[in-house]
Amino acid sequence: MTKPEMKIGEISKPRFEFRSFGQSFEESTKRMSRFSVPIPEKVWERESEEIYILSKTNDINNTKIRDGKMDIKTYVQTVDGLEQWNPLMKGEFPIEKEVLVKEVFPAFKVKIPTFNKDVYTFDEFMAIIDAHPDLQGVRVYKQRFGYMVNNTLCEVGNVLINGAKVVTINSESTELEDIKKTIADCKLEGIENINYLQAIKRVIGWINKPLAN
Repeated sequence: MTKPEMKIGEISKPRFEFRSFGQSFEESTKRMSRFSVPIPEKVWERESEEIYILSKTNDINNTKIRDGKMDIKTYVQTVDGLEQWNPLMKGEFPIEKEVLVKEVFPAFKVKIPTFNKDVYTFDEFMAIIDAHPDLQGVRVYKQRFGYMVNNTLCEVGNVLINGAKVVTINSESTELEDIKKTIADCKLEGIENINYLQAIKRVIGWINKPLAN
């Protein structure tokens, strides 16, 4: 059976992902760039400013806001050490109280605050987050360089987490064996798989554990 071809920027069935964070992945970055096939110019380099909403009681739902839009992904399973995540919800600001009560705050798995309005702006929503004892908004800047190795979507990124600089490297695909081959080719075997939620919590001190290097 022919394997599906991964295409950058297109929606596929849920992907598996290897990702790690540390101070440097210099050798792996060089190898990833050498093994990569040509990719569209629009993904050679991308920059974004995002806000991740971290919850002290939740590690399975990943919530981020970019360009006024909220995106929540939920953890599905881990197979052979690779994580699979699915979209849970997408929303835009201003956002309705009903969406906050029924979808957003249940995803945080925290006590739901009292809402006195029917619609909330981004600033009003962030004020609720800032006031909640179990939630924190974290500013994340990303400069990402895209590659494609073994039909997996790859990137190396410079990431600022509340201003603290770290480096991330990843490979994702619907096909587990393609990711495993990429991990081997890029000399990433033995490197801890760390998702964004875990990395940010380590940087801000919510998890007492270092990054991969």
